[in-house]
Amino acid sequence: MSGSLLEFYREHVQEVILPFWKKAVDKKKGGIYTCFNNEGDKLLNTNKYTWSQGRFIWLWSEVVRMIGEGKLEGDRKNYLANLHKSIDFVEENVFLENGNCVYLLAEDGQKKKSSHSEVYDSSIYADCFIALGLAKYAHLTRNSERFAKVVELYTRIRERIKKGTFKTEPYPIPAGYKAHAIPMIMLNLSQEMAETAQDLQHPFADTLLRYSLEYMKEIMEGFCDENDRIIEILPEDQSKGVETILNRHLNPGHAIESMWFVLHTAEREGVPKYTRQAVKAIEYAIRIGWDKYYGGLLRFSDLGGGKPRGQKEGHAYEKLITDSWDMKLWWPHAEALYATLLAYDITGDQAIFDLYKKIERYVFDVFPNPDTEIGEWIQIRDRKGIPIDEIAALPVKDPFHILRSLLLIIDLLESKQESNSDIEH
Repeated sequence: MSGSLLEFYREHVQEVILPFWKKAVDKKKGGIYTCFNNEGDKLLNTNKYTWSQGRFIWLWSEVVRMIGEGKLEGDRKNYLANLHKSIDFVEENVFLENGNCVYLLAEDGQKKKSSHSEVYDSSIYADCFIALGLAKYAHLTRNSERFAKVVELYTRIRERIKKGTFKTEPYPIPAGYKAHAIPMIMLNLSQEMAETAQDLQHPFADTLLRYSLEYMKEIMEGFCDENDRIIEILPEDQSKGVETILNRHLNPGHAIESMWFVLHTAEREGVPKYTRQAVKAIEYAIRIGWDKYYGGLLRFSDLGGGKPRGQKEGHAYEKLITDSWDMKLWWPHAEALYATLLAYDITGDQAIFDLYKKIERYVFDVFPNPDTEIGEWIQIRDRKGIPIDEIAALPVKDPFHILRSLLLIIDLLESKQESNSDIEH
């Protein structure tokens, strides 16, 4: 790679990532098709997971904004037309009578139950991603009435979490444990909604800012240990120590992603203690999660590095850890690109930029699809980096982590260019 990082990432988004997903948009009914095989050359079915539909709305809203600001090139009217149709599709089909969001839709919007659940609202993550997308669209269109409806959904999500009346397909939280993923996703949703509320001068803005701080504190005080490890699954009974496989394992991708959420709020609200802590946690996750033999971030690792160890208690989540710990997935690497660049921008620490460079080399050597006619990345790989036909979470090829991270990088590098302090290769 040559030239500035900004030029590289803008080209990668416009020439490699967006062309694939523009073709995946359902221009007739709205929404996006994501059930592709790993190589991206076959659409396996036309189901629409609402988790991915909410994420798509967030992405397309950002692309429209960035084209309007001259940060990307493209037909803004076309993107906006597809976005409007997708909003209509989601708002007409995703909500159940109880106000929750359905987890899975057919191509035409018919509600479906997944093979793992007897209920339609089988994942509160779907509700969170729908809220995330609708809030971003309300921000783009400056629609206070639509945002008010998102606030209602957000309030319902919080109530369900408080009461414990929610499910988390595809990964049920093991009984007797608390999951870092809940305050993590709520931090991101709260901070995103707070930005919209402030811009729209909505009265809920101050409350959302307060919730952002509370979720950040819950993560950093409750799930970050004295060694800067983000604990993914925390036992409610602390006497269990760290000898179970659930308690010993590290999810490097989640830790890294969560910490840039923290950095956004800590920097905005002026909490330097959490900024320092989050940067250290990013460094820890990369150091411990890095595969010393083949390079890249392991899906899961032990707190001491390598294959997760510890006693088993019979939870399904343990099987996920032991069966897939050595996979190399697209999303932790995409998140690490942005998180390390952001941490470097905040700290100016050359060691962090060196981490970024290590991630960058691995990512662009391994993940982009060598078939440029298809484009995007081959997202799921084995330990050696060879593509494999496996399911990592939902049975989808999802655009979110890659495109979101790259758009965030472009925004970051644009801001550096405006301040005459470019970050170069």
